[in-house]
Amino acid sequence: MKILIIIPAYNEEESILSTVQTINEYNIHADTKLDYVVINDGSTDKTKQILEEYHINHVTLVHNLGIGGAVQTGYKYALENDYDIAIQFDGDGQHDINYVPNIVQPIIENKADFCIGSRFVDPTSSDFKSTGARRAGIKIICALIKLFAHKRIYDATSGFRAANQNAIKYLAKNYPTEYPEPESIVDLLRMGYRIEEVPVQMHERSGGVSSIRAWKSVYYMINVSLSIIIASMKGKK
Repeated sequence: MKILIIIPAYNEEESILSTVQTINEYNIHADTKLDYVVINDGSTDKTKQILEEYHINHVTLVHNLGIGGAVQTGYKYALENDYDIAIQFDGDGQHDINYVPNIVQPIIENKADFCIGSRFVDPTSSDFKSTGARRAGIKIICALIKLFAHKRIYDATSGFRAANQNAIKYLAKNYPTEYPEPESIVDLLRMGYRIEEVPVQMHERSGGVSSIRAWKSVYYMINVSLSIIIASMKGKK
């Protein structure tokens, strides 16, 4: 089974090398080796220089497309190279590579097309759960998904997610750009894809800055709410 780790990276000079090293270290003892590709999303720091200097497999985007465009590029790479499973994995050190088997297991067992690594489906799974304000925002987003897409999701903004080949094909062509994590969940549910969540451990960022800044939080919540509603109202393609 071919598994690809998609690592979107924008100005991750402080953490991208250590993130890749954790994958290499994992592969030493893993039964199934993990391939990876870093999607350098037009970084303006030394991210590109580090990727080239250490011969890290990567795709460099000429312009910054945002997290949605970077992840979609990764899905296109997975589709073109015939991967069985693609896993989104942040380049900032938040995600724990040791939970990859947990995330892919529902897909391998054909119980899900898409699996989310969650901090909240089991409250004891992760010590790091973000700030109180963000947790409140996540609860609102999850409530909207339940209301409009009829599926209870506990960690709708998690970027630690795995997709099977069918989901890869769809997301390579239809990945949202503005609010990709919650909107893609609604989109996949609308199209009949099976989504599951598994508990995972997450860590605080080891470097860089979150794409959701505090001063944008109200704007973010209003617009992500509208995107969920609009996505749920679209007809099947």
